[in-house]
Amino acid sequence: MSAIQVIETADNRVRVMGIGRRGSHMRFSKKWRRSGGTLATTVLATVTVLVVLVVVLVVRTRRTTGGEAKELSLFCAGALRYPIEQIAREYQREYGVTIELQFGGSDTLLGQLEVAGGHADLFVPADSSYTQLAREKGLTAEAIPLATMRPVIAARKDSKTDITSIDDLLREDVRVAGVNPDTAAIGRLTRILLQKSGHWDRLSARIEKDGVYKPMVNEVANDIKIGSVDAGIIWDATAAQYPELQAVRVPELAEGVATVDICVLNSTRDPTAALRFARYVAARDKGLQTFARMHFNVLEGDVWEEVPELTFFAGSVTRRALEAVIKDFAAREGVEINTVFNGCGILTGQMQILAANQDSRFPDTYMACDIYYLETVKDWYQEAVNVSDTDIVIAVEKGNPKAIRSLKDLLSPGVRVAVGQPDQCTIGALTRRLLRHEGIYEKLLATNVVAQKETSALLVPAVTTGAADAAMAYRTDTLAESDKVDVIQIDSPLAKAIQPFSIARSSQQKQ
Repeated sequence: MSAIQVIETADNRVRVMGIGRRGSHMRFSKKWRRSGGTLATTVLATVTVLVVLVVVLVVRTRRTTGGEAKELSLFCAGALRYPIEQIAREYQREYGVTIELQFGGSDTLLGQLEVAGGHADLFVPADSSYTQLAREKGLTAEAIPLATMRPVIAARKDSKTDITSIDDLLREDVRVAGVNPDTAAIGRLTRILLQKSGHWDRLSARIEKDGVYKPMVNEVANDIKIGSVDAGIIWDATAAQYPELQAVRVPELAEGVATVDICVLNSTRDPTAALRFARYVAARDKGLQTFARMHFNVLEGDVWEEVPELTFFAGSVTRRALEAVIKDFAAREGVEINTVFNGCGILTGQMQILAANQDSRFPDTYMACDIYYLETVKDWYQEAVNVSDTDIVIAVEKGNPKAIRSLKDLLSPGVRVAVGQPDQCTIGALTRRLLRHEGIYEKLLATNVVAQKETSALLVPAVTTGAADAAMAYRTDTLAESDKVDVIQIDSPLAKAIQPFSIARSSQQKQ
């Protein structure tokens, strides 16, 4: 489901490096889905189920209050006026929410938001370069891509002036209207492209001498339509909305492409309501249908659900770091999330069964304990983002009565060791790889291993209950028991687990 930023979970010693929304539908960030002040406490229901004799933690995170706003304000680039107006009317009919629209050039609107944005909720610029600028200025929280547009020369279909190239716009007998490059995306992009081709200075001089600059692209289209000018450079989608106009594609403009985003602003008083409308606009069976009818090249969107429900499979090592993040996400997004925490071998086994049966309950997202357990299911997922990492350590009884200082000390007579089961959990697979590299895995199994656990969550308890003297565990799993266990660091590059986050190709809620 935003570009994803960074989570710092120093208390869990999980170094989170990032997850992103663009192309990307979950966003976990340091301010991850910043919860509005009116949002109440999310209700967490924790259900313990026995599956193949393994304890599985299933957390159902429900949306909380929020999203009740009956009026939202949206700053919209002129090029998007017609689809956004229609979508806003449809949304008001369905949900009784009024969308107050303000139109202008993308640059002008961005300046207004920066100086006096007040409590504006949403921003729809005509190009993602303005989305990036808004993000850099701290104005936006999320952005969802909607469609793309390309610049073209537009002229009346019945024009007696033959216009087929940029050079034709430089002729003395051709009157040209341009969109101000300092106020609107199409003008800015035109200037960039024609500076590259060497036409800009001459075309700009022609417009200033005999033509006219307008602040918005629709004004240029209207001037061409009524014959005030002969031609202008506008978006292909804009030209297609005027039956009187024809679009002329030329090589100098061919590299230009603008991606239209809908952005949720940090100034919104009700982020849940703003996000819900943004999702409606970006849904392939709602707002994107309107964009398509108006000749925009629409991008892939989600299926519309007023309250989406997501299934999230996550390796056990991530539970402490993720629970608060998921809670905040569900509250801000207005969604329900069913999270299943377990050993990754078990989770991937469940995925294989669900995929074989074409079961709709296949998880929308998956965060593995390590990239090792993403490999077996990677064909079902989009490209993953490595989000965090944590160390593999030796957990021993407080005071370290067995004097364990290294991996080889685990072979000492009388030392009882607990490890993960390599076919059921990531810690087991990584432990096997590490100990085989040290040349002691098979010998340790044959002598001192007294337990192989199905999930990493059961390894440290083996030490605290006295069932084992040492356990190969994640550092994160030792923190809650720091008064009962000591941690022995392992000096090896293999003593690390990297957690990737990925979105299922089959998910209907990628955004």
